[in-house]
Amino acid sequence: MNGANGHRPVMIAPMELADVPQVAEIDRLSFPMPWSATSYRYELTQNKAAHFIVALAPGLESKRGLLARLFRQPAARLIVGYAGYWLVVDEAHIGTIATHPHWRGQGVGELLLVSVLHDAMGHGAIEAKLEVRVGNRVAQNLYRQYGFDEVGRRKHYYRDNGEDALLMTARLEGAVRERLLEKHRSLHTPETA
Repeated sequence: MNGANGHRPVMIAPMELADVPQVAEIDRLSFPMPWSATSYRYELTQNKAAHFIVALAPGLESKRGLLARLFRQPAARLIVGYAGYWLVVDEAHIGTIATHPHWRGQGVGELLLVSVLHDAMGHGAIEAKLEVRVGNRVAQNLYRQYGFDEVGRRKHYYRDNGEDALLMTARLEGAVRERLLEKHRSLHTPETA
């Protein structure tokens, strides 16, 4: 993601096992019923259908190799968001997207969504689906921008408060596919001076 529109630049990378503690902390800060670190480790090491990515804070990734050489151990990456989906045949089920509270409102969630959908299309997905809380209008509006439509409701889906979930799906073809490809290109184009 470039620094346009006042957004701090962020990089997308595959999630690594070393990222799990930070991801679990963002999960805890974002959701009333967070996943456990064990769940993330399982997804990364045991679930062949799982695809998880992270958003990295700027500057640290380029210094990672230098820090590793200086301290003779891997340097931690600063994770500011993450997302994951499961690919089942030609359908991507987005299971989670979250941004650290200090980085919200800066386009990180959109970058994660676009990156996950782009990755899923690259793996042959022609449809994406997800559940979102009825009360989470910000997320719903973002999903609608990328072709997601409400196709159902899961009553009392969220165990913490019994809130309903909207089931939303998007066909990753035609105009939606073109919009995703164009947005992915624009978000991943390096800044020019």
